[in-house]
Amino acid sequence: ALLPALLLLLLPLAALAAAAVLLGLPGYDIPPGVNQPAKLRLVLTVLLGTAALGRILEKTGLCSQITFGRYVRQGRKLGLDPKLFIQDLQFNEVPVRVYQPKATSDGPRRGILFFHGGGWVFGSLDTYENVCRYLSRESDSVVVSVQYRLAPEHKYPAAYEDCLNATLHFLQHLERYGVDPARVTVCGDSAGGNLAAAVSQTLAGSSDLPRLRAQILIYPGLQALDFNLPSYQQNQGVPLLFRERAAFFALLYLKGDASNMQEVLEGSHIPPDMRLKYGKWVSPDNIPEEFKVRGVKPLKPCDFMAEVYEKVKRICETTLCPLFAEDAIVQQLPESFILTCEYDVLRDDGLLYKKRLEDNGVRVTWYHLEDGFHGIISLYDYCGLSFPSGKRGLDRVVNFLKSL
Repeated sequence: ALLPALLLLLLPLAALAAAAVLLGLPGYDIPPGVNQPAKLRLVLTVLLGTAALGRILEKTGLCSQITFGRYVRQGRKLGLDPKLFIQDLQFNEVPVRVYQPKATSDGPRRGILFFHGGGWVFGSLDTYENVCRYLSRESDSVVVSVQYRLAPEHKYPAAYEDCLNATLHFLQHLERYGVDPARVTVCGDSAGGNLAAAVSQTLAGSSDLPRLRAQILIYPGLQALDFNLPSYQQNQGVPLLFRERAAFFALLYLKGDASNMQEVLEGSHIPPDMRLKYGKWVSPDNIPEEFKVRGVKPLKPCDFMAEVYEKVKRICETTLCPLFAEDAIVQQLPESFILTCEYDVLRDDGLLYKKRLEDNGVRVTWYHLEDGFHGIISLYDYCGLSFPSGKRGLDRVVNFLKSL
């Protein structure tokens, strides 16, 4: 409750932080091929200014940088939607927000469980309100947005468990929400895409619940073995997700702190036998050549460090790295939609999973935003700034849903 007052008191500091950010912006890489580069630079300025001011607040002991970042990212509250019933509930003690179209329907509607992005650290029901309203209205679906517990306060597998428990509750009470048991989809972006993939794998062999109709993975993060794939090399400085931040978020989720981040970035955290086992799935050789034209260096991981592995040894569990699931699980997965962005460090995670699914006979619809960057879907209409590529991607998701 004190944060608004603090903002007013700290305006001079905010101006200094913004100035520092603006001076440092040339160090970030915003390629000319990115959708709306000037607008992206403006969004980046806001986010970096927020981070800088958050560091000041943390050093003064007023609040943590993460707490301040979450507050700023909440965005403005939206008013009533004339086309939707919206209610906040709890599914298995997990907070959710349910969006139901007001229009009458000829029969049960499709259902969508939506898991938001934010590196398992940021994001909320409010942050993704615009996206969920859009999905519900445009696809005429019941959408359940899940507020899972966030890291670093709640470490792995808390977020996964919350998403799974909310999904189980929904699948057990579909009739209450007028949802067709044969048309339930899990969907998520970034860390939410990771959670959607993990939940989908967990439910793949279930026989006592309705089978998921599809999974929608929007620029998902699916592995933490190799942070030097082509997309990590090409896009390491491209907003809104930098290479170092990808490892930072994964470690915050895994163990509550980002120590050993440099070793993880270098690849010292994976034993040779494990690297050999998963190397068949996480390899630049599995990335189509057209995605390597912007320059890629063949890199070898640094020497294995057993003491680092001991601290992060759960990092290759399939509920954290769905790309590593065995073929027997992958073969049971539902029809899939994968969206990737060219200027995104996580691009190759999506491409590698696409190949794994197709190799195991799973039908995949893939859409690639050639001018897209990480996070563009949630920015399709951001504080009056429109990103046409983000809306194009979101509309492709809607079209896929309508086909189910």
